[in-house]
Amino acid sequence: MALIDHTTEAPASIIRLHERDDVVIARVPLPKGTEVLPGIVLTGAVPAAHKIAVRDLRTGDMIRRYGQIIGRATQPIAPGDHVHVHNLSIGDLEGAGHEQDYAIGSEVTPVERISPTATFMGIQRTDGRVATRNYIGILTSVNCSATVAHAIADHFRRDVHPEAMAPYPHVDGVVALTHGVGCAVAADGEALQMLQRTLAGYARHANFAAVLVIGLGCETNQIDALIESQGLKPGPKLHPFTIQQIGGTTKAIAEGIRHIKQLLGEANQVERTPCSAEHLRVALQCGGSDGYSGITANPALGVAVDRLIAHGGSAVLAETPEVYGAEHLLTRRAVSPAVAHKLIERIHWWEEFCRVRGASLDNNPSAGNKVGGLTTILEKSLGAVAKAGTTPLVEVLEYAEPMRERGLAFMDSPGFDPVSVTGQVASGCNLIAFTTGRGSAFGCAPVPSMKLSTNTALWRHQSDDMDINCGVLTDGDVNLEQLGEQIFQRFLTLASGERSQSERHGYGQQEFVPWQIGVIT
Repeated sequence: MALIDHTTEAPASIIRLHERDDVVIARVPLPKGTEVLPGIVLTGAVPAAHKIAVRDLRTGDMIRRYGQIIGRATQPIAPGDHVHVHNLSIGDLEGAGHEQDYAIGSEVTPVERISPTATFMGIQRTDGRVATRNYIGILTSVNCSATVAHAIADHFRRDVHPEAMAPYPHVDGVVALTHGVGCAVAADGEALQMLQRTLAGYARHANFAAVLVIGLGCETNQIDALIESQGLKPGPKLHPFTIQQIGGTTKAIAEGIRHIKQLLGEANQVERTPCSAEHLRVALQCGGSDGYSGITANPALGVAVDRLIAHGGSAVLAETPEVYGAEHLLTRRAVSPAVAHKLIERIHWWEEFCRVRGASLDNNPSAGNKVGGLTTILEKSLGAVAKAGTTPLVEVLEYAEPMRERGLAFMDSPGFDPVSVTGQVASGCNLIAFTTGRGSAFGCAPVPSMKLSTNTALWRHQSDDMDINCGVLTDGDVNLEQLGEQIFQRFLTLASGERSQSERHGYGQQEFVPWQIGVIT
């Protein structure tokens, strides 16, 4: 089910997405009195990327964008009126199961594989996996060991101690990924299991040549239990120890530095070689979204995802609250009823999770999303799913659950970007494609993160954080297929070692945020 018809004609001042829509989108800021369509004159000024009514709407009427319902009118709306938070709401649609026709599997189409497969210059590990970066990682079992972990990593910072890493040009860095939990949770509960699954996903990630795991010693998240439950194997490349075992902070820092010095020589002995694009697993994200997200960057990324999967690669959509109200577009592409029902089950879990806490899924969009033109979570979700292209949905994952299939997967997670990306990387993603309309600043060691600007104004204003300008689509400079191909080609160059903007700025260590789902006692 195509959400956007990019061939639909409309005057230069607006974007018309679907013939069934009750609204059009302002392409640029428009003053009061602008005639946007024959006989439709703006009753007030409308910011860029915001919605304009094109027909009379009564209180309670459904309002459509992308040909899909995004909410109800909360008051009478006339043609030419600005449609936003003052007259549009999700209303009684939340919690009603959306009454959507899930039509499970009705739009599954076979993937036409492209041959020869595209290649990138990757790092082949001895176990057959392929890395896009080559880091040494320091993980912590509990927040109490975070200071030690960062002190060890700081010893190898190129900007502070360039001499420490100068002999090892093929090692991208030593990074400490710390968190704020690991104790005061049930030892046999879901929260600890989720944290351990996340840590294990990073410990075995192909982009780490080796990993230290550091604990305090008395925490609930015991390292021995973590290693046993997750099937990890201690050794030179997975070195666990605790501060209490070693004899205190100073000795623990010295032990970490000593061990990494022993590892660096071997970690540096890598060479990039041509590797099939089937080894790429791209985490799909949007943050700081705006009214352009579902028109430019997200659908263009979706085209790139379709290309990647046709070359044998994989992509992971996430952020369950940001597919809420659009999940029926994914169930139609599910390869089996089991896959579809697992997604529906996660939607229902989030409805109940919010209900018992007196929260609303419509709390997302954020304040910045609303300034950018998004009004309800249904509207935001309909634009967000465009990142996933059109290929079949092959599996639905729990948070940080390892990927098993090639193709398009969905991973359950919150809509908060650092938490969601942390889970996707733990699942095995080795690239991140992140669309933004408001100007997100984000990175995620040990995986390169590519930023896609939804509009040209953002590209010009915050260009040193952006990698690709998708605003060229509404500027008329390229078409959707051309832009999707450009994004796909950037997948290959980033995977080959070209640094993204967020990597140049040093983002990544602070953005490791495992989902904290449990009760802290």
